Amino acid sequence: MRSLALLPRPGHLRRGVLVVAGVLTGGVFGLAWWVDRFGRREHSGGADALVVLGARVLPGGVPSGALVARVEQAAALYHRGVAPWLLLSGGVGLHSPSEARVMLALAVAAGVPASACVLEEESRSTDDNARFSGRVLRERGARRVLVVSDPYHLLRARQCFRRQGWDVATSPAPIAGRMGAWDRCYWTVREAFALLLSPGLLLARAPGGPRA
Repeated sequence: MRSLALLPRPGHLRRGVLVVAGVLTGGVFGLAWWVDRFGRREHSGGADALVVLGARVLPGGVPSGALVARVEQAAALYHRGVAPWLLLSGGVGLHSPSEARVMLALAVAAGVPASACVLEEESRSTDDNARFSGRVLRERGARRVLVVSDPYHLLRARQCFRRQGWDVATSPAPIAGRMGAWDRCYWTVREAFALLLSPGLLLARAPGGPRA
């Protein structure tokens, strides 16, 4: 009977579950707010390279809207003189060719010389983007990089690159006309969950000290 007395009462257990659920919910939506606010800001400036993160390739090698928007944003930054070359990062997903190779065709069509584009075709995740891109960037002597992706993706992308030791800025690809409010909300909350499940990622800081 004494052992039964040590068990939590149903009321206490229920309250504990509600508290935990409240903390998790508050954490997710707090992170979602941060993800959204961060992605709305342009953090660009001079960089040694533009790193364009891949997105879905559709059947027949057709680029998704996200892939097109990311490359167009990077091409605009290149033409403004923000960085002298592009690193196109993305492996083969459900459909070939690789995301990087599809981005190359888009970049050249947008007026970026093929000689100013380097492909990274191994990555299958954001963490891969940061790790595998790092090898190429170091080989080419880059120090500061500007990462281009969709707004909701940029906070996690920045943290992944920071964890690999990079001084990194970010630039959001436009989503107007290709993503509605509900879709943006879904992807933002999804990113918040991804960050909540990797709390150590949020602790990554820029080389030489914290940055906003």
